[in-house]
Amino acid sequence: MPWVSANTDAPKTSRARLIEFLVLIVVAVVVAGTVRAFLLQTFYIPSPSMERTLLRDDKVLVNKTAYWFQPPERGEIVVFAPPAEWSAAPGENYIKRIIGVAGDRVVCCDQNQRLTVNEQALDEDYLFPGDVPSNEPFAVTVGADSVFVLGDHRSDSGDSRAHLAAANGTVPEDRLVGRAFVTFWPPARARTLTVPATFADIPASR
Repeated sequence: MPWVSANTDAPKTSRARLIEFLVLIVVAVVVAGTVRAFLLQTFYIPSPSMERTLLRDDKVLVNKTAYWFQPPERGEIVVFAPPAEWSAAPGENYIKRIIGVAGDRVVCCDQNQRLTVNEQALDEDYLFPGDVPSNEPFAVTVGADSVFVLGDHRSDSGDSRAHLAAANGTVPEDRLVGRAFVTFWPPARARTLTVPATFADIPASR
């Protein structure tokens, strides 16, 4: 004898259908809220600071669990809550690319006008056309449990360079909301957001 029997001969009343529908709605809302709070969240791009990788009004999907079990890595695109010293609006989030992680020495620029990380030059083919790595020189060592972030559109990005007076412009890891890993809107621009190959050659900090 089966554990559950489907009685197809007894039609549901309108009240039963309504209750079932409401239960499904509540479950869907709870599941969606849980996913958004702890697992995945969508963000739209409000500015040109990450062009040409991300355009204004693109929508990205962010993995909020990315750094639960592993540290952030160079080259990843992250959404974060800016430190208080950045004077951002309450609740405002930023999206930038990680250039340096804890212990890294990030310098601009070498004799060929390239950023270096731990003395290894970056070939930043993802930069906005015509941009240089930075209009202003800097040399920072990233502190413990922090990251150094820059926009891909360097000439139009308020990033770590603009806040060097506060902890070398670094962002504490506990302020990272998550890693942006795919662009899904508009559909014509849907693609994964991978780490550029140039970051694979960077040596560990000394």
